[in-house]
Amino acid sequence: MQQQQYYNDPDNQETQEWLEAFESVIKHADKDRAKFLLKALYDKAVQEGVMFNRLETAYINTIPVEDQPSYPGNLGIEHRIRAMVRYNAVAMVMRANKSGDDLGGHLATFASSATLYETGFNHFWRAATEDFGGDMIYYQGHSSPGMYARSFLEGRLSEEQLINFRREVGGKGLPSYPHPYLMPDYWQFPTVSMGLGPIMSIYHGHVQKYLENRGLIPQQNRKIWAFLGDGETDEPETLGAISLAGREKLDNLIWVINCNLQRLDGPVRGNGKIIQELESVFRGAGWRVIKLVWGSNWDPLLAKDTSGALKRRMQEVVDGEYQLYEARDGAFVREHFFNKYPELKEMADHLTDDEIAHLNRGGHDPIKIYTAFSEAMKTKGQPTVILAKTVKGYGLSVQAQAVNKAHQIKKIDIEGLQYFRDRFNLPFTDEQLDELPFYRPAEDSPEFKYLKARREALGGHLPNRRSGHIPLEIPSLDMFDKVLQGSGGKEQSTTMVFVRLLSAMLKNKAIQERVVPIVPDEARTFGLEGMFRQLGIYSSAGQNYTPEDSEALMGYKEAKDGHMLEEGINEAGAMSAWIALATSYSVNALPMIPFYIYYSMFGFQRVGDLAWAAGDCQAQGFLMGGTAGRTTLNGEGLQHQDGHHMVLFNTVPNCVSYDPCYGYELGVIIHDGLKRMYADGERVYYYITLMNENYEHPAMPEGVEEGIKRGMYLLEDRGAKQVQLLGSGVILREVQKAAQILADEFNIQANVWSVTSFNELARDGMATDEYNRLHPLEEQKTPWVTEQLAQHEGVVVAATDYIRAFSEQIRAWLPDSRPYATLGTDGFGRSDSRAQLRSFFKVDAAHIVVATLKLLADEGEVDPRLVKDAINSFGIDTEARPAWYPPQQIDQSPDAPAPRGAHPKPVPQLVEEDDEAISTEGKAEDQADAPLINDKPE
Repeated sequence: MQQQQYYNDPDNQETQEWLEAFESVIKHADKDRAKFLLKALYDKAVQEGVMFNRLETAYINTIPVEDQPSYPGNLGIEHRIRAMVRYNAVAMVMRANKSGDDLGGHLATFASSATLYETGFNHFWRAATEDFGGDMIYYQGHSSPGMYARSFLEGRLSEEQLINFRREVGGKGLPSYPHPYLMPDYWQFPTVSMGLGPIMSIYHGHVQKYLENRGLIPQQNRKIWAFLGDGETDEPETLGAISLAGREKLDNLIWVINCNLQRLDGPVRGNGKIIQELESVFRGAGWRVIKLVWGSNWDPLLAKDTSGALKRRMQEVVDGEYQLYEARDGAFVREHFFNKYPELKEMADHLTDDEIAHLNRGGHDPIKIYTAFSEAMKTKGQPTVILAKTVKGYGLSVQAQAVNKAHQIKKIDIEGLQYFRDRFNLPFTDEQLDELPFYRPAEDSPEFKYLKARREALGGHLPNRRSGHIPLEIPSLDMFDKVLQGSGGKEQSTTMVFVRLLSAMLKNKAIQERVVPIVPDEARTFGLEGMFRQLGIYSSAGQNYTPEDSEALMGYKEAKDGHMLEEGINEAGAMSAWIALATSYSVNALPMIPFYIYYSMFGFQRVGDLAWAAGDCQAQGFLMGGTAGRTTLNGEGLQHQDGHHMVLFNTVPNCVSYDPCYGYELGVIIHDGLKRMYADGERVYYYITLMNENYEHPAMPEGVEEGIKRGMYLLEDRGAKQVQLLGSGVILREVQKAAQILADEFNIQANVWSVTSFNELARDGMATDEYNRLHPLEEQKTPWVTEQLAQHEGVVVAATDYIRAFSEQIRAWLPDSRPYATLGTDGFGRSDSRAQLRSFFKVDAAHIVVATLKLLADEGEVDPRLVKDAINSFGIDTEARPAWYPPQQIDQSPDAPAPRGAHPKPVPQLVEEDDEAISTEGKAEDQADAPLINDKPE
């Protein structure tokens, strides 16, 4: 065997004997036996108190020189193509900043990773064809100039587009980063919000396996490649889900971490070694780790390292020093790296300072990269991560390479450009360089022919995204007929109504295979446990145990072809799985209909960046915010009660959001979403609230469908000319109570409007205003809310279970500047009964009545003393602090007075309330009466 030396080994002969014995086991037994012996030795070491890190290997390339395959490409031509791509990327960014508009841009990231990308483009990444689904690539966001530069060489992008980099408003420019929303036929995935690309790629691999195991897409050995930076691994989303990839053996997933040892402001691990750290983390999570540390120029030195001094020095130098070496010349490296040990100094004596300066890192060597990529492609049974060591700002200039400010550099002086030109042998004079011309070889040149041939051999151009619409046949609204007819006297939550709607979709043959229920670890919370047995929970391993409830009607059942996704206590992971399914129409030419149901409070505020990314990649599907509203989840308190997510989701431009109260509203909204997204091809997604409060649901009135979809409709027409009451979600029922109290106790008639979406009303109002402003000579349009309320006189009062900003949105479009009062749940939540909470937040029927009377008094329609009488009648504490104020210190003594804001006199109730935090009443009966899917064996 080849001698393997360890520097300062006190007994080299003994070491060699152990190594030879181990090699003999591999040769004469097998690798499994070798693994067993290593584990036995490690276990013995632990028992004896001999601890060491067994997850970290030597700081050298994982794949030895003798195992490198022959390089299949033309290294000379590829080098010239890389030089052109590098130059055009630099020219594009610098030209964007010549005008003084300070548009910005990044040079250093692509400079460090250009060879990594070019090796993939030339030899590995397969485009989608009629017969093959294509590989999927998550490009590192800051490297986008390099992708544009390559597409320009291929003739896919014009010089005008490159000139307009970061100038998008006129429609001729290029976005700064990968944004599918802005380039729907080009970018596949939004990645520049660091940490999102990695977790999305993991769950993308997970979902691809799910679709394969369900037989919905063929097994074609498609790969998901994700490029990320070593500094990006500090984002919790980056490493937080890697155990899933290892546990599920996602061999369709390849990560390439560009380890240039620098983040935005300085070293990633100045006092340590990020490659070694990441190796331990990934190996521990079950990944195959391929370290790509040193380029070919190091091979002769490593072959001469008979003492182990070189490997020892490579191991002990920290990243901050490696960065310093790259920023200095060869003489400096000789003095501070090679002269540390006599043996090492002797090894380098024959090298010139210039040769030392050109000892390259592995991420800049196409031969080493090809070797690593080839091994990754062959890996079975586990995901792969390639840790590629590079130099930030590689080749840009002496002043820009490996310096702490490299990430912020967006301009290079003329001397730097000349250095860049000379280093990469570009055909420009000094005078031409000053103009920063773009360069594209002639179509009959060897470079252009090679470029074209390589991509033709791999199926076509990349980046590339399929954006065409594949319509689905959506059943009519009659599919939800049982829900539209009401609950028949039975009290149900809208969450349970949703289960019935989901059941109807899963029984409909036109869409049943496309509908995918997704939950975090709370299916039972939302009444979905009936799906366990009938649909099965997807597991890549199936179910290799007998669950304790296997005999139960709703027993836990995992299956390799399971239909339902339960992603554990991991909202970010579940959201990423939802995004993968919601973009399957593009990635797989297979539209899917994902429904992700979760605690609404753990939605946007926890995964808001992913919700924004979903909009960017034009996701289509449904997010169902369960137990929504500040007062409906009454027992859970501050951390669980949601009063703001309707406002937050409205910040995503292509998210359509609704807050329904009754089952028929929910049915109409979901059906409209199915039609808009999957039949008509609108690139939107839906956020819909669900509540856990049980109450009776009426049948759908005639003629309300349009109003439900537009955002509001007249629910109770009492012929009122004094008062119009608006309510949404569960507070609609408080509004109905208030209307009854006004009629019974004050002889005031009030119409009741169900507002299914203040957000949609506000968007319609803004769109109408803009149209009217820009079309002054054409017939002026009227917003829906204006049109509806203009037919009914009177002051307007709105109450919701959300912060007042939600209902305040429509104030501008009330007809005739009508008096408008809004009630909402601003402030932190509390744990108490629903009646107490609604009184505390001043959104119950009593406060709606008082707000109405005050508006009428302000208009001179009632005596102000009537307002005071109503306040006294309801027992409202007029000195109670607003709910959004900081809390007062509470006196805990036994004789302390009751806190202000108590509600001693209950408001008249029209329907008896169920104050149970999460009701499960009737679940088993509902599931037994309505099987989820036809002809599905247990």
